[in-house]
This record gives sequence, structure tokens and C-alpha cells, in this order.
Amino acid sequence: MSKLTMSKAINEGLRSCLETDPKTLIMGEDVGKLGGVFRVTDGLQKDFGEDRVIDTPLAESGIVGTAIGLALRGYRPIVEIQFDGFVYPAFDQIVTQLAKMHARALGHIKLPVTVRIPYAGGIGAVEHHSESHEAYFAHTAGLRVVTPSNPDDAYWMLRQSVESDDPVIFLEPKARYWDKAEISAAPALDLHAAKVVRPGTDLTLFAYGPTVKTCLEAAAAAEQDGHRLEVVDLRSLSPVDFATLAESLKRTGRGVVVHEAPVFMGMGAELAARLTEKCFYHLEAPVLRVGGYYAPYPPSRVEEQFLPDLDRVLDAVDRALAF
Repeated sequence: MSKLTMSKAINEGLRSCLETDPKTLIMGEDVGKLGGVFRVTDGLQKDFGEDRVIDTPLAESGIVGTAIGLALRGYRPIVEIQFDGFVYPAFDQIVTQLAKMHARALGHIKLPVTVRIPYAGGIGAVEHHSESHEAYFAHTAGLRVVTPSNPDDAYWMLRQSVESDDPVIFLEPKARYWDKAEISAAPALDLHAAKVVRPGTDLTLFAYGPTVKTCLEAAAAAEQDGHRLEVVDLRSLSPVDFATLAESLKRTGRGVVVHEAPVFMGMGAELAARLTEKCFYHLEAPVLRVGGYYAPYPPSRVEEQFLPDLDRVLDAVDRALAF
């Protein structure tokens, strides 16, 4: 394929899923005629019909509940939650039903439901349109949680998610919707594999979704000061590819985890704890964390002060290198 934006790559991934399996369908608020608020589903209802690309009422609990029922009847629903902060009316369905029914039935039923959620900030929007809720879902056993950072991963990870027989929370970083890249002819990695996107020797930056680009920019800036930083894109938040993460940290001896969600009880806490357990005798410094502040998401005019940026990442790098 030629270069595509992330939003267009997801659109093409959805189109491929609909073409491949007649049991696949898309459901959500304004996903049909409008094509979604970010136009990610643009043109799909026109090409596949209203029975397969379904405009739903404004009722997230009903959307996910209906998807669960369809999955039990052999369908592969792809659900769109319009904005990250709108997922909570469906939280009961996701956590107490979608995540639990396979285990509750002793493995006799499958729930191949993909829940697409645009998440994180960087678009100048208000609260409930810019939040990062990944830790809630990663904490919930029974859910797979993944997030791409670039168009190529977005295309292939979406297709792999829809093909999975387990429920997948597919988190789409809104600020990266307009980034462009070429789409490869085949997926390079398993859905849950982490990827070293920039090799280095002095310190590892662990990131996912929207902060991968931030960390790549930080690594480029640090190189001017003679520091070679490795950047690892987690890609999957549940399960986490700790083998790849630990291998990198053992090589560099220092690590910084970067995410947009508040640091307190965030993904970085689990990553730092687990990596410390696995790599303790290889560490030259504590595994540090950079993230949002422990406060409600701010008004858009001060959003840049809330989100991890180049300066905050490089400050953590300097602190780690100073040990």
C-alpha cells in the first residue's frame, strides 16, 4: 500500500475484515452515514450496507451488550466507543460480562468482540475526550488490550484483533490519527509482541500509543549530547511482552516508562515493578516513570502542561543517567 494516515489505515483494516468474513460487523454511534467523528469508518456503510455497519443509539451499555449477544450467536462484532470518556456506561458490560463469560462457561463459549476506543490527548479537546483509561482494562483478566503507535501497526493489529477469539480492547491514540506511513504486505509481529523501534545502549525508554513518537524525539535529542537511548514500543498492554522489555533493560541498565495517564497506579507502576523484579541485578538506577499528573484532565488551553513532553522525558533520562 502507499502511505496512509493512521485513521485511513484503520479504515482499510475494517474494510478488509468486512470483506473477509461475512459474520463481521461494525456497531457504534455515527459510524455509518457520518463515518464516525474522526471519519475512521467513512464509506463502509455505503459499501457494506446498514445491516453490517450499524448506526446505534447513544447507549454504550446497549452497544456492548448487543455485541456480546451477537458474539454468542457466531458473529464478530467490532464496536466503536466514540470517545474514551464515553466508555463508562459500558464498563459494567465489558468488565463483568465480556471479560468473564469465557471463564464462567469453562471455555465452552468464545466472545470475539473488538472494542475500538479512541483515547489520550493532544487534540485540544475537553475532559472525557482526551483521557487514558488503559490501566482499568489491563487490570481486568479476560481482556486483551492493545494500542498501535503508527499506521502500519494500526492496520495489522486491528486485523489480528478481529481474528482473535478473545475480546480485545483496541485503543487508538487520537493524536496519531493523522501520522502517515507505508503499510507492509504482512504483519511483522504477533499481536502481543513488543518492538524495539530505536536501538540504543545507555537507557531504555518504554512507551506505547501516543508517547512512542515523543520518546523517539527524546532519543534523537539525547543523541546530540552523546547518549544513545533505546526506545521500545509495548504495542500490547495485556498481555505484556516482558521478555522483550527485560532483554532491553538488561542491556542498557536504565529504564524510563512514559505514558499519558497519571503516574499514580498507572501502567508504568506495574511495568517498573515487574522489570525491577526481573532485572534487579542488571540495574544501574531505579526504573523511573513519566506521565500525566494525578488530577482530572485539564482544559484544552493548558493541555500541553499536563501531557509528557520532550523536556519531562529528558529530565527523567538525566536523573536516571546521574545514578
